[in-house]
Amino acid sequence: MKIFVASDHAGFHLKQKVVAHLRAHKHEVEDLGPQTDERIDYPDFAAPVSRAVRDTAGAIGVLVCGSGVGMCISANKVHGIRAVDAFSMESTRLSRSHNDANVLCLGERLIPPDTALAMVDAFLQTPFEGGRHQTRVDKIQSLEIEEAAASALHKSARKTQ
Repeated sequence: MKIFVASDHAGFHLKQKVVAHLRAHKHEVEDLGPQTDERIDYPDFAAPVSRAVRDTAGAIGVLVCGSGVGMCISANKVHGIRAVDAFSMESTRLSRSHNDANVLCLGERLIPPDTALAMVDAFLQTPFEGGRHQTRVDKIQSLEIEEAAASALHKSARKTQ
């Protein structure tokens, strides 16, 4: 499984630990940055990870910022991404088993490193249950398509005004 990882400055140190942890467990990891803890904007790193996950069959993403919220909001703007700002082991497992989440967002300021690494492991190891949950994931995907069409129509209408 290919795993794409990135952070902003507030999540940099935890991201480094996540990358080292995943590589130590022989996962195929691509660190999309940043390479320092200098101030940067989280959408600039959430987007490439989300697009890589979307475009790579079976891939997973891990994003880290101060709270996980900014990365999660940004990641969920990318079509095909179901990102979760996990706050516990249970929310991590449920996001995979019930929602087929494909991007895990973590908050360095909120989650101790050992817990965060355990959450990453749980995210990777928990399978999607399908069944009644597949129906809901399908509805999420339909919403994405409807909203993309509505947005395109809205943009077109604004251009003609």
